[in-house]
Amino acid sequence: MEQRAADINSLVAVDKVTATGPNETGKRKSDEQEQPESRTRGKRRRGAGRKKLRPGERYIPPPQKRNPGVSFGQEHFGETSYYFEGGLRKVHPYYFEFKTYCKGRWIGKTLLEVFKSEFRAESIDYYQKAAKEGRIRLNEQAVDDLSLVLRNNDHMKNTVHRHEPPVVGKPLEVLVDDGEVLVVDKPASIPVHPCGRFRHNTVIFILGKELGISELHTVHRLDRLTSGVLLFARTLETSKKLDQLVRDRKLEKEYVCRVEGEFPEEEVICEQPILVVSFKVGLCRVDPKGKECRTVFQRLSFNGKTSVVRCLPVTGRTHQIRVHLQYLGFPILNDPIYGSSAWGPHRGKGGLLDKSDEELLKALVEEHRSQENLHLLDLPDDVCEQEPEQHTASVTAGKSDGAEGFSSTWTTVTESSGVNADVSERPPAETNRSPAEAADRGQTSAPGSRDHLCSECGLVRADPTQTELTMYLHALRYKGPDFEYSTRLPDWAKEDWLET
Repeated sequence: MEQRAADINSLVAVDKVTATGPNETGKRKSDEQEQPESRTRGKRRRGAGRKKLRPGERYIPPPQKRNPGVSFGQEHFGETSYYFEGGLRKVHPYYFEFKTYCKGRWIGKTLLEVFKSEFRAESIDYYQKAAKEGRIRLNEQAVDDLSLVLRNNDHMKNTVHRHEPPVVGKPLEVLVDDGEVLVVDKPASIPVHPCGRFRHNTVIFILGKELGISELHTVHRLDRLTSGVLLFARTLETSKKLDQLVRDRKLEKEYVCRVEGEFPEEEVICEQPILVVSFKVGLCRVDPKGKECRTVFQRLSFNGKTSVVRCLPVTGRTHQIRVHLQYLGFPILNDPIYGSSAWGPHRGKGGLLDKSDEELLKALVEEHRSQENLHLLDLPDDVCEQEPEQHTASVTAGKSDGAEGFSSTWTTVTESSGVNADVSERPPAETNRSPAEAADRGQTSAPGSRDHLCSECGLVRADPTQTELTMYLHALRYKGPDFEYSTRLPDWAKEDWLET
């Protein structure tokens, strides 16, 4: 199983919400009606016990706990709408509010210093203009002076103009929905949950917006570029049952892929340990210090140039199939990471690597930036300036391991509260054209499609092709003690397929 840990951005903080109803966001415990402490003392007055402020000192409200659980509802789905163009599913740009509590390393620093060191996706000039327009708030108060010094428990919000990358326009096909499990055939290029630059162009949001499917529990995940069988539990009981099957390794997984070269005819077993190099990018490699792994490979066909291989991952490490195939010298034909020349002349075969982890990460970024396809890697703009992160992330069925960030890079893993929403076939938003060009074409922008402070609005990006958004790795079958879910074989996995 090609699981990928959610992109963890060390610059963001967890801000969970509770689902109190199908279309409601969570309420803080402090929002509940206050109860009398006793019959004699009566109700406690709001603000009672607040520390007396010295002259010039500002009040910082205490952090407020939220009940566990995260949910999306109508207010989230209504942020924007889809449109389809050139075989791609696109999202009209929209406004979004990022938020985070002050991190320990920010205490005593000014907002300006934090923006310079932590949030480099935008220029300081942008943040200064955003502050003047009231888009940056501290403890619910607009901030127009970035020299303000941050204190512990400060809560920051930033309203930004979001642009999501396009994904393949193929609809999600529901394979099974029996009240206990939901099984879909996930197209390549669509993330399972909101992550990085993706929010509405994700499986969770598409299911909620288009099909009204809600309250799903995560069983497993697939890499964004991987297609195939994707399971969700409909109930908490089913979620726990499937989660136990995963832990006990009683859930059999079968993948197919197309690799470079002539794969051996005999069965190949790879048991090389895998180490995560960067949790931010999800980059892994074979290393003795890594976690134990086991993948069984069987060749299905060879067309003279490339081979179709059946993959049976016994363990479920991040990028396990892709890393093991790279190690064997047969990388997936169009793998943007593990087939990259950034790994050196051997491209990682046999675990040979002539550069450090930091050098490898930088080389990958530079290669893909030169090809203008950073969206295929989901890399934040400043990733090559960051040290590899020394922390891990895990997903418990139906729970969140994500965060709401404060800049253009964010991550969240959630359950969904779904409602029906229209999917429009409207003309594309004018995000890639100047106002003059739009007028020449006689087209108008969708609401919220342009923002005078947004740097993305002034960029012209060529759309990726559907081929570029598809990696030749497909989850073909998931089988348990009393169930089996499978999909059709992709066209690229057929014996007579030839690359065009």
